Amino acid sequence: MYPELLIVPMREELTRAGAKELRTAAEVDAALADKNGTALVVVNSVCGCAAGKMRPGVRLALQSAARPDRVYTVFAGQDREATERARELFGAVPPSSPSLALFRNGELVHFVPRSEIESRTAQDIASRLSGAFEHFCAKTVEANS
Repeated sequence: MYPELLIVPMREELTRAGAKELRTAAEVDAALADKNGTALVVVNSVCGCAAGKMRPGVRLALQSAARPDRVYTVFAGQDREATERARELFGAVPPSSPSLALFRNGELVHFVPRSEIESRTAQDIASRLSGAFEHFCAKTVEANS
């Protein structure tokens, strides 16, 4: 584990963008108990090669018109209990840090592992995530009767 002082800016990069930090398994369970709507779970990490691009990509994507109802973050290697619990909810997806998991009505519908983050730019990550938001999070507008 890294000293907390070192990772505060990495945590704040996501919380300033509107993500709620989950630090315990109980917090993960409580946050994801609401099966209605959409939720993005960001697995944050210290890794500069991937996380250093992922965090700005997430911030950019969250500026899209279509976005998840709720955004959460767990920090791999720091908040182990929360990260392990979140990963259990990802099902058969292998552990990956950083990574992005999008849920709709309690079901994992989109996942971006580290291998698809580390070789991309922040803008590439934002575009992919914005596309997932558009597909899974966009609200349909009903025509007036």
